[in-house]
Amino acid sequence: MLSKFLEKTQELSRKNEPFALAVVVRREEPSSGKVGDKAVINKHGEIIGWVGGGCVRAILIKEAEDAMKTGQARLVRIGKNTGAVNAKGTIEYKMTCQSEGTVEVFIEPVLPAPHLVVVGKSAIARALVKMAKAAGYRVTAMANDARLDTFESPDQLITQLSWTQVKTDPSTNIVVATQGEQDEKALELALQQQYAYLGFVASHKKKESVLQYLKDAGMAAEKVDGIESPAGIDINAKRPEEVAISILAAMIRNRNTLPSDFHFTRFDEIPAEAGKPSFYINPVCGVPVDINSPKHVVDYHGEKVYFCCDGCHTKFLAEPEKYMKGKDTVKA
Repeated sequence: MLSKFLEKTQELSRKNEPFALAVVVRREEPSSGKVGDKAVINKHGEIIGWVGGGCVRAILIKEAEDAMKTGQARLVRIGKNTGAVNAKGTIEYKMTCQSEGTVEVFIEPVLPAPHLVVVGKSAIARALVKMAKAAGYRVTAMANDARLDTFESPDQLITQLSWTQVKTDPSTNIVVATQGEQDEKALELALQQQYAYLGFVASHKKKESVLQYLKDAGMAAEKVDGIESPAGIDINAKRPEEVAISILAAMIRNRNTLPSDFHFTRFDEIPAEAGKPSFYINPVCGVPVDINSPKHVVDYHGEKVYFCCDGCHTKFLAEPEKYMKGKDTVKA
């Protein structure tokens, strides 16, 4: 089991996907999770390992998702005699199912390093690769005819203007620092990718000329106007390293002003696939229920309502209108 656990963490790290580590740190019998039990929870809500079943499993999936979105670890305490947020960093749930006992699980998010794609091999591009690596970024360097010694230790080196081997997402940063070498083509290709920040290193005069070219070529005006150029915060930078610092500052500012879950795909918004869990938020306790294996299912005015335990099922049947009216407010 330990080897499978380690293999999964290494696999997700290689894929640069967020995940959460869950470890049982305390229990009171007869809870099924035992001290030392551990699991990996991926961004799809899948659990690899064991930390408990029933309500415990569903609650930990919910808290793991929030930990991945916020980047904040937490201690989750689940039992019969809890029910309110206690000390800072500790979240308590009152057990709604019929089982007894208490279990405490520490959940730690493991998030991929922010991704930066630097296009071009100018002095500013080389300085940005070097400084972004020092700042903890995962860096892809892309430039025609780039050599192994062109940049200082990028994580990925692309030796032509091609994105076929580069995976981006809505949180990716892209900086075009070609400075006269196929500026238009580099920007046109960059605009077709997913990104949170796109900067273009150029003078004001060059910026106006290139951006107008892109619009005339049919690129969407709103996307072209979203390019930050000159790239970076104005700090009156002169040297390539100073320009690189100003660009990093702009990327950090942009990242910290986005919603915490901007680049996070909720597991209950992912289309169901064969063998993958698909979740419904229990309207009574607010925890996700795998619709492939619910404890109970109720048909309420044409909508299937799924429950994780007997307790929630009984409460719902007594006052269904109460819980369905507030269903949207309990979705995390």
